[in-house]
Amino acid sequence: MSEKPNTVTQASVTRPTPHLPKPHLRALPLRAVPLRSTCGRPHPCPPAMQRRILEQICLFQGLSGDELASIGARMESLAWSAGGALFSAGEPAEHVYLLAAGQVKAFRTTVTGQRTSLDFFGPGDVLGGLTWAGGSGYTETALALVTTCALQIDAGAFREVMFAHPSVALGVLDVVSGRLARARSAEQEQASATVTKRVATGLLRLADTFGVPGDAPGTTLIQLPLSRADLAAMAGTSAESASRAMSRLRRSGLIDTGRRWTAVLDADGLLAAK
Repeated sequence: MSEKPNTVTQASVTRPTPHLPKPHLRALPLRAVPLRSTCGRPHPCPPAMQRRILEQICLFQGLSGDELASIGARMESLAWSAGGALFSAGEPAEHVYLLAAGQVKAFRTTVTGQRTSLDFFGPGDVLGGLTWAGGSGYTETALALVTTCALQIDAGAFREVMFAHPSVALGVLDVVSGRLARARSAEQEQASATVTKRVATGLLRLADTFGVPGDAPGTTLIQLPLSRADLAAMAGTSAESASRAMSRLRRSGLIDTGRRWTAVLDADGLLAAK
């Protein structure tokens, strides 16, 4: 299994100060969870908090309090600091993770070391060994972008939960089919759209999922620490091409960027970007 760090520092967000005439955007502080030396290993999660977490997960909507308590009894609470691996590609797919707080990116790596199939997850999302029969190993690597907390359940126990609660199994099918549809859509875009268009589409998708309103009307702030490699994987291109596309979008006044944030200044313009 991947080594998980035992300490974490306070997550910080640089307050963006875009140059005029761009509208001022307010950076909201990311949640920071104080972690002790037990970080990366099981630690107690109060039943009331665990129930609130499970109620956030779309898979468990409609289940009673007693049913949620029974499922929660099978879970452990874990936390990772930024950069920590929840799991790595090739490791035995032994667990399912239900995110309670934080942000995670999941990706695959080619034989040349290039990251592909990048996806992002936040509170309420489920990832890991989401299969009926269990796979031989994880097909992707999942890294915490910020301090991240999750409930972990054994993949075998999660399959038992699916058999006991058909609504959970149907929810898993929805989650998996939705991710496959996004992957196919991304493949089609990579085959037909320009790099700038692909980067713009990816930013709009992140804005829909992680965006918060900026101070100026119609602006959206995405608080994700996106690297050049992340942008390249998201657009299916090289880091250099992704950076050039971001520069074009900035010059056009459609976006602005900072150390740990990206601002969508003109969503309609971004949608029409060529």
